Amino acid sequence: MANTPFEVPNELRDFAERSVDQARKAFEGFVTVAQKAVGTVDAASATTQGSVKSVGSHVLGYAEQNVNAAFELAHKLVQAKDPQEAFALQSEYLKTQLSALQEQAKEIGTLIQKSAVPGSTK
Repeated sequence: MANTPFEVPNELRDFAERSVDQARKAFEGFVTVAQKAVGTVDAASATTQGSVKSVGSHVLGYAEQNVNAAFELAHKLVQAKDPQEAFALQSEYLKTQLSALQEQAKEIGTLIQKSAVPGSTK
């Protein structure tokens, strides 16, 4: 049996690319609404409001970064010429995202810790 390279038809690539673009646009709409909601948070204490708003803004920003990275991976996977390229792209994505998630967790932990200490801001 001859080894024929696996190839994705152009129509399927185009469809997948349009689907990724539509999902990205839908997510951007969600993020816009979520950012407005975070911006209108009303708390009794200005200090508490600032801390909660800061943590919420960071979490939302990180979620947006992570989802955008996933969309970027999906876009690259649609363009992959063969399974080996797709595996390489996914491996690189996982390494990059693991590093990003560790940094994000550290920063969120620092923000939460600062917000828990009375009188500490920013």
